[in-house]
Amino acid sequence: MSLGFAEGGYAGRRLEVIGDIFYPLYRRLFSEDSGFAADVQRKLGEARMPYNVEMYLSVALAVGTASGFALWFAGLTLGYILFVSQAIAVGPLLGVPVPNETVLAIIEAARVPLLVFGTGLVFGLVGFGIGFGTAIVLPYLRASSRRREINMLLPDAVSFMYALSIGGMNQLEIFEAIAEADDTYGEVAQEFKTILLETEYFDTDYRSAIRQQAFETPSDELSQFLTDMLSVIDSGGDMTRFLDDKKTLHFRTAKQEQETTLETLELFAEVFVTLSLFPLLLIIVLIVLSMLGQGQELVLFVTVYVLIPLFGGIFVVIMSTVMHDDPGDGVLEMSKDDRTVEDESSRGLFNRGLVEQFTGRYSIFDRIKRREGSFDTLNILKRPDLFFRDNPTYTLALTVPAAVVLVTVAVATGAVPTTWDGLVANPVWGTFVYMYLPMFVVGIPVVVFYEWNIRSRYGILDNLSEALRKLSSANDTGLTLLDSIRTVADTSSGRFAEELEVIYVKSSYGMNISESLVVFNNKYQLPALARTIKLITKAQEASSQISSVLTTAAQAAENRDDIERERRSQTRMQVVIVLMTYLTLLGVMAILKVRFIDVLAQLSSQQGTTSASESFTATVDANLLSLLFFHAVTLQAVVTGLVSGYMRDARVLSGAKYIVGLLTISLLVWVVVG
Repeated sequence: MSLGFAEGGYAGRRLEVIGDIFYPLYRRLFSEDSGFAADVQRKLGEARMPYNVEMYLSVALAVGTASGFALWFAGLTLGYILFVSQAIAVGPLLGVPVPNETVLAIIEAARVPLLVFGTGLVFGLVGFGIGFGTAIVLPYLRASSRRREINMLLPDAVSFMYALSIGGMNQLEIFEAIAEADDTYGEVAQEFKTILLETEYFDTDYRSAIRQQAFETPSDELSQFLTDMLSVIDSGGDMTRFLDDKKTLHFRTAKQEQETTLETLELFAEVFVTLSLFPLLLIIVLIVLSMLGQGQELVLFVTVYVLIPLFGGIFVVIMSTVMHDDPGDGVLEMSKDDRTVEDESSRGLFNRGLVEQFTGRYSIFDRIKRREGSFDTLNILKRPDLFFRDNPTYTLALTVPAAVVLVTVAVATGAVPTTWDGLVANPVWGTFVYMYLPMFVVGIPVVVFYEWNIRSRYGILDNLSEALRKLSSANDTGLTLLDSIRTVADTSSGRFAEELEVIYVKSSYGMNISESLVVFNNKYQLPALARTIKLITKAQEASSQISSVLTTAAQAAENRDDIERERRSQTRMQVVIVLMTYLTLLGVMAILKVRFIDVLAQLSSQQGTTSASESFTATVDANLLSLLFFHAVTLQAVVTGLVSGYMRDARVLSGAKYIVGLLTISLLVWVVVG
C-alpha cells in the first residue's frame, strides 16, 4: 500500500501500518456513503492505482498530519523569532480600550504567546492542506494523464483492431492482440488487458468484463466505443463493419480535436504577445517615476530578473496542458523467445546489448563485453558526429565544462569585470562573457545535433503512406510480403526504400521478417512508425496476404500526415507572430536606450541641466538602466525562444534554435546601441 511511491515491499508495509493507525480518523471524518470518498475511489480505479479508498484516504490523512506538524513547528519558530525576540514590534491587537487593569494585564501577558501560537496554527493548517491535498490530487492527475493518452491513441488502436478483423481474427483474438501491444498502444492496451484478466482470473464472461471496463475507464470516447461494441456483440452484428465505421469516426474526431487544440494555441499566442509587453511597460513606468523623484530600483530588479523568467516558465507549463507530444517511445519489444537478434534500441553508451544477458555467468561473455566496449569506443572516436547526432544532449558533457573554463579564464586574467559596478560600467562585454558566451558554447552544439537527429529520424515518415500503398498493391497481386518488400525497394527511391532493401536482405539470410521490421523500427524510435510496424507484423503472423491491412495502415498514415501538416501550418503563423513581437520589443528597448536614457545622461553632464534630468540622474544611474535593459531583452529572448519551440513541436529542446537565433540578434543590436 502506498501513494504511488512504492508498489509493495518494506515501504509499502510501513505505509499500511500508518494507514491502520489513521483509519479511525478516516471513519470519523468520512461516512460510508460519502460522495467525496466515492469520487476518490472512482479516480483510483481510473488511475489504475490498486488501493482501496479507506486505506488511501487514511494514508493521505497521515501525510497531511505529518506535513501539518512540520509546518506548525516552523510557524512556531518563525513566530518566536518575529515576536518574542521583538524583530517586529507588537502593538495593540484590537485597538479597543480595556478599562479593567486586571484584564489589560492578562491581555498584555497573553498577547505575544497568542501571536506565536496563531502563527504556528496557520502554518500547521496550511501544511495539512498541502500534504492531504497533494495526496488527493495525485489520482486525479494520473487519471487525467491516462484519459489524454487513451484519446490520442484510440484512433490508431481502432485501426489496428479493424486490420486484424479483416485479416480473419475473431473478437477474442483481437482483444488479446491489442492487450499484448502495450509497447505501442500504451494505456489503450492496458484497458483491454484488464478485460482479459477479468475473464481469465475472475471467471467473468467477456461481455460483463467489457461492460465493467466501459464504466471504469477514464476516457469517455473509449467508454462509448466499448458500449457500442458490446451492443454489436450482443446482437451478433458484423464486427468488421463496426470497426471500419468507428475507425473513420475516431479519425474525424481526432481532426476536430486538433482544430480545437490549434484554436486554443492561437489564443495562448495572443495572450503571450499581450503579456510579453507588460515588463516593457512596467520598466517605462518605473523610469518615469524615477524622473519624478520616486526611485523604484528594487522593483526594476524584480521585473527583469524575476518577473520575466517566471512568466515564461508559467506560460510553458500552461501550454503543456494543451499541447501533447505523440505518446510512447516508439520502441517495439523483441520476441521473448528469441535471443539471437541484436536490437539496436537495447544498445547504448552504458549497455552492450545482447551480451548483457549472459555476462557474469561465463568469463568469455565478460571478455566479449569488454571487447565490444572497446570497439564501440573506437567507433565513437572515429565518427563522434554520428554519436552526438544520436545523443544530442551528450554534448553537454563537453560544452558545459568548456563554458566554465572559458568564463573562469576570463575572470582569472581580468578580461571581464568581477564586480557589479564594473559590470554596470561595461554592460555589453560583461554580459557577453557571463551570459552569452556560455549559452552559445552550450546551445549551438545542442541545436546542430538535435536538429540533425530530428531530420534524420522523422525523414523516414515522408514517403511512408505512399510506400504502404505500393506494398498493398504488390501484395494484392499474389506476392508474399517479403517479395512485395523487394519489389517496392527495387522500384522506389529514398530512405524508406533503402530500409526496405535492408529488411529484405536480413530476411533472406534467415532473420524472421517480423524481427527485421522490429529492428528497423527501433532504429528510428518514432511512435507513429511503431504503430504502423506493429500493425504489419501482427497481421502477417496470420497470413502473408495482407493487402487490406496495408491499405488500412496507409490510410492511418495519411490521416496522421494531414493532421500533422495542418498543425505545422497553423503553428508556423503563431511562432512568426511571437517572434515578431519580440523583435518589436527589442527595437523599442533599443530606441528607448538611445533616444531617451542616453540623451538624459548627456543633458545631466552639461551645464544648465533641467530639473527632470537632475532628478533622473539623482535617482537612477543611466549605465545601470542600460545594463538592465540589456538583461531584460536577453531573458526575454530566452523566454520567447522556449515558448516558440514548444508551441511549434511540443518539445522543449525545439526552442534551442530559436533561443540561439534571438540571442544573436539581441547581442548584435546591443553592440550597436550599448
